[in-house]
Amino acid sequence: MLRHLTINNYVLIESLDIELQPGFSVMTGETGAGKSIILGALGLLMGQRADTGSIMPGAAKCTVEGIFNIEGYDMQSLFEENELDYEPAECILRREVAASGKSRAFVNDSPVAVGVLRQIALRLLDIHSQHSNLLLENPAFQLGIVDTVADHAALLSQYSECYARIAEARRRLHEAEERLARQQSEEEYLRFQLEQLDEFKPQPHEDEELRQTQSALSHAEDIKVALSGVDSLLNGGDEEGGAGAIDAMRRSCQAMQQIVKVYPAIEAYLDRLESAVIEVRDIAADISSRAEDVEYNPTLLQQVTERLDNLFSLEQKHHVGSSDELIALAENMRSQLSSLADSEDSIRTLRLQIEADTEQATKLAAKLTTGRVKAARQVEKMVKEALVAMDMPAVVFNADIAKSETLLPSGQDIVTFLFSANKSMLPRPLADVASGGEMARVMLALKALTSRQTHLPTIIFDEIDTGVSGKVASSMAQIMAQMCSTAGQQVLAITHLPQIAAKGNAHYFVYKEDQGTRTLTHIRQLDHDGRITELAHMLSGSKVTEAARENARLLINEE
Repeated sequence: MLRHLTINNYVLIESLDIELQPGFSVMTGETGAGKSIILGALGLLMGQRADTGSIMPGAAKCTVEGIFNIEGYDMQSLFEENELDYEPAECILRREVAASGKSRAFVNDSPVAVGVLRQIALRLLDIHSQHSNLLLENPAFQLGIVDTVADHAALLSQYSECYARIAEARRRLHEAEERLARQQSEEEYLRFQLEQLDEFKPQPHEDEELRQTQSALSHAEDIKVALSGVDSLLNGGDEEGGAGAIDAMRRSCQAMQQIVKVYPAIEAYLDRLESAVIEVRDIAADISSRAEDVEYNPTLLQQVTERLDNLFSLEQKHHVGSSDELIALAENMRSQLSSLADSEDSIRTLRLQIEADTEQATKLAAKLTTGRVKAARQVEKMVKEALVAMDMPAVVFNADIAKSETLLPSGQDIVTFLFSANKSMLPRPLADVASGGEMARVMLALKALTSRQTHLPTIIFDEIDTGVSGKVASSMAQIMAQMCSTAGQQVLAITHLPQIAAKGNAHYFVYKEDQGTRTLTHIRQLDHDGRITELAHMLSGSKVTEAARENARLLINEE
């Protein structure tokens, strides 16, 4: 439960520091006194969006801090998951918003992400505003009420996981089918292109080799003349007694051999020259062989040129720059055609998975339906009892369950709350026929019903009594008080009705105070006399009469 609340520099609240009591408490004050400001501050504590406009002018930051007792609410694992100290007797949540716009959150003085603060706060506190009654128009909310009473969270989680797998498999199946359709539409053209490339059979580095061959064939005569000239220079000409470079080098070696013994200094040069003779002889032999091989071949030149032209045309057609890229392209085409079979296999696998998961989900949905039908009868019985207690003796309240033909995110059930306040009227959807006051009573009845399952420490009702008065208000107060005794909850009702205010174990009064150039909001817990004065004021208006005081005493003492 919320034991202590501190608010500093938030809108009109400069400093608020108040102890909150267990059980059923009420909060009253004039319209505009600042009750909504206090709720706004609590909203910050619950991780709602921070707004620098909420900081009191001139202040560097605003701070909201709540101290909770969370013993017996099974929250230790949540703290351990987030590596936070677990202090069940005094759990401190704090939110700070700086004028610069920076927001910080703390749990037990450890900084945390706002999401972690929100996760913890939502397990500790529920604020039910007037607008929350609109939830009754939402089918998902109505289904949630039945699920809460059915208390089958584990089963619902199991179904949700199964449904999520189906949804993901369907998404992947849709993508795979679209991809296969595109591939199949391109398959014929892809095969044609691949057959063309396979028929041409481009070879690695072929374009460069063809260009070199083309160049050699185009200049065959020049090449042959040049190589023959080199051969003559190295081996000697055809003239009688002609000597070439090799012969000159050989005779040089002979001359050096004759003097090497008497002149050892040239031995290294002799070795080098002999090696050079061997190397040049090899070069000369290769050049002579190449000179014999080179011949002008116009037929071969034409074949090479045609091959090179065709290769270049293919490269241009496929927007690549080499024969190697053509080879890679052909492999990619082969891979794409192969993936057609893979896509078909993948589609078959996904369809089988969807079929199996759908069968499992259908079975789980049937179990959910069984639990919901049983819970719906409980909801009908207990809500009707609560509404009768709130002066609706002829009320009809049904939790109708219709079955969907398809699987839905929460099963196959569509829950609709049907309502009639009068015997002469057939029950119709609650949102279509209930007045504001009737909606408020139904919501309170549902909150009282589900509070036992949710095991939520603190609930704040912000003017849930809208549209009701008198005896009905008193009955609503009794139900809120019963929530404290049966579910062990702390309930705080913000109200304008004295019949509800009189039932609180503790009464907090919110008021404004002018201080020179500024107005501040304050809150204080009223003592017995203060409560009588406030209730008398609520009963009679601005002028408090003794009769109003007596009525206030009677309201407080009413059983």
